Amino acid sequence: MSPASGERAYIGLGANLGAPAQQIQHAIRALGGLPATRLLAESALYRSAPWGLTEQPDFLNAIVAIDTGLAPQALIESMLSVERALGRLRDGARWGPRRIDLDLILYGERSFATTDLCVPHPRFQQRAFVLLPLIEVAAQLDDRRLPQWRQNLSNLPHDDVVRMPVESTAAPGPDRMSAHSHWTSS
Repeated sequence: MSPASGERAYIGLGANLGAPAQQIQHAIRALGGLPATRLLAESALYRSAPWGLTEQPDFLNAIVAIDTGLAPQALIESMLSVERALGRLRDGARWGPRRIDLDLILYGERSFATTDLCVPHPRFQQRAFVLLPLIEVAAQLDDRRLPQWRQNLSNLPHDDVVRMPVESTAAPGPDRMSAHSHWTSS
């Protein structure tokens, strides 16, 4: 783990092609290894129906919290590099199937928009597949915004977003990350 001192950022991860659980685990390891970045917490995996284009496999989703000294644009560029390294092709198909998808959900308390980046993520509070794992991670970190996110989730249908038990999401053996010891079945 790299030392870090900077902003707490929340990153959403999703995948529905190949081996989604393993792709997400590889992405988490890569994010934790970014310069000036330290992994603070990670959620369990959540299975959800596809958004937008519905004729595709279900997604697995997760959220990680990091402490990073990277500026927002540098963090996004690093996230895109992780996606490319894991086989993500950005072919222009919005909401389509993918091997991995990384979204910067929050970057500290900042709000800003550029042509390439909007923080907070513009629709994160409208998506249960983001809010459920975000709430899980935020509870671990005692984030003061937790009550607001819980209230937003209570206004959304979310019965179709299912927290996955550890046994069904992580491969046994040395490839499994020890940081997942906090995961429990529900």
